[in-house]
Amino acid sequence: MTRIVHELAALGHEIHVVTALPWYRNHAIESDWTGRLVRREQTEWGSVTRVHPFPGSDKTNLLRRALGFGGFSALAVVCGIRGGRVDGVLSMSPPLTNGLIGWLMKVVRRGPLVFNIQDVFPDAAIETGAITNARIIAVARWLERISYQRADAVTVLSDDLRDNVVAKIPPSLASRVRVIPNFVLTDEIRPLDRLTAYRAELGIGSEPVVMYAGNVGFSQSLDLVVHAAREFPDVTFVINGDGAAKASLAEQVASLNNVRMGGYQPMHRLAEVLATGDIHLVPLRRGLGRVSVPSKTYSILAAGRPVLAAIDPGTEVPRILAASGAGVCVPPDDAPSFVAALGELLTDTAQCSAMGARGREWVQSAASPAAVAAAYEQLFRELQPHSRR
Repeated sequence: MTRIVHELAALGHEIHVVTALPWYRNHAIESDWTGRLVRREQTEWGSVTRVHPFPGSDKTNLLRRALGFGGFSALAVVCGIRGGRVDGVLSMSPPLTNGLIGWLMKVVRRGPLVFNIQDVFPDAAIETGAITNARIIAVARWLERISYQRADAVTVLSDDLRDNVVAKIPPSLASRVRVIPNFVLTDEIRPLDRLTAYRAELGIGSEPVVMYAGNVGFSQSLDLVVHAAREFPDVTFVINGDGAAKASLAEQVASLNNVRMGGYQPMHRLAEVLATGDIHLVPLRRGLGRVSVPSKTYSILAAGRPVLAAIDPGTEVPRILAASGAGVCVPPDDAPSFVAALGELLTDTAQCSAMGARGREWVQSAASPAAVAAAYEQLFRELQPHSRR
């Protein structure tokens, strides 16, 4: 979203952003930003208003997270409805409550609403068992349908997500759902030498490194990584990121000498972190391939590294890897297939290098920031006459 803002600003648009105070890395407001519920700053292209997200220390406590979203939503609405008429509102989910925030801004400020879906909620939470209460599921389903129907357009990352959303709205609204993929910063994320400073920080030498980098949550089949680490004791496995499942995962790998746990790094180190891995993993639990597109795939390809994905066949990531020739897919939650595919990649370094090069070439042509921003600009231009009527 940050890059989309800057790309749209470069096209001459005035933009006003409402977002959260920095909090995600440690699930707490960062020390430089504490002390105020709302902070607002002017920029050369508009403004940024940051409001308190009311984070809780326990990411698995759904009631606490819901209350946090509620508090954030209230502040965001109060800040977002201030001002005159706008030409458009862009709101992103998750959290799903952002759909209603966007709708209220649309009503008050009289601009068409584009609702961007990164992950289809509550489908992903239901598939992983994070939500089991029938009443909560019913409320979430209702909120999901209302959010889609109140938007003038819904943007999703893949054809799979489009099919999912279209099935939940009246047929007359199906044309509102558009596919606009995420992009990757190919000018910043680029192939680097594998012997990075980050290796030294993690106590890794020149041995092969297999890396998972991203959210360490319950949607990812990270037990496959643990299983593979036991099968390949001479290979170092890195799980780099944070999330609700990190503590339990750390317990599982405590006895394994070839597993390293790393936390999120600053954005300027992303290329270095990705270069540290010789092979990158994209595991997603069965049933989630059609409700979530792991955008880390694009970044891995930009870094020139091969991908081993364990994900539902026929979904977006397998299509990307087939189109680019940048990796291998196996069925989700299938440890034997996963280990076998990883073993083949580890023994064929020339093939891995070729996959990495093909992935870099493909992503440079298919997923640039300018192209994605232009697609959003064009969508808002299409919606403008409808909002004026």
